[in-house]
Amino acid sequence: MTEKMFKEMYEAGETPWELHRPDRNLIEMVKERAIPPGPALDIGCGTGENSIWLAGQGFTVTGCDITELAIRQAMAKAARENAACTFLRLNFLTDDVPGAPFTFLFVRGCFHSFDSVADRRRFAEKSARLLAKEGLWLSLIGNADERRDSPGPPQRSALDIVSAVEKSFEILLLAAGHFDTNRAAAHRNWICLMKKRA
Repeated sequence: MTEKMFKEMYEAGETPWELHRPDRNLIEMVKERAIPPGPALDIGCGTGENSIWLAGQGFTVTGCDITELAIRQAMAKAARENAACTFLRLNFLTDDVPGAPFTFLFVRGCFHSFDSVADRRRFAEKSARLLAKEGLWLSLIGNADERRDSPGPPQRSALDIVSAVEKSFEILLLAAGHFDTNRAAAHRNWICLMKKRA
């Protein structure tokens, strides 16, 4: 989707990806893998729930999103909850991201929104540049194995993911799962945990 489309969807309140709470896949992974707190970047942070949760776990969090309205809402939520997060409106592929190096990146869906193989590879390469040595990247990605009768998040194959990230990352986990949702049915996803290559 384009920046204009995201802007229009936020203005209309048509944001099915917004849970208004932290994502259970993130919570489970951080706790099960005992990911240590450190500088974290939430790419495509939306209205900030996951950034705020990470801050509550001791991470020093920067959240970034392309949509100004989402960033304003994230800042307001963080202020209400007294969460020490930094929120930035920027285009991840083209803009500088301050605060690096990070030890943990979280991406809930943003990576899969790029249709171009080259853009997904650029996304992975930039993610690696922003990470500290052996830094971790958790990405939740729409799963192309799901057969649909209705709209949903963009879908990528396992090969789409591996071909984009493997040069820069060691894949620790690539497992089929489901997106956390407030709706009756959850779309399938890939839960992908990666470590920056030396």
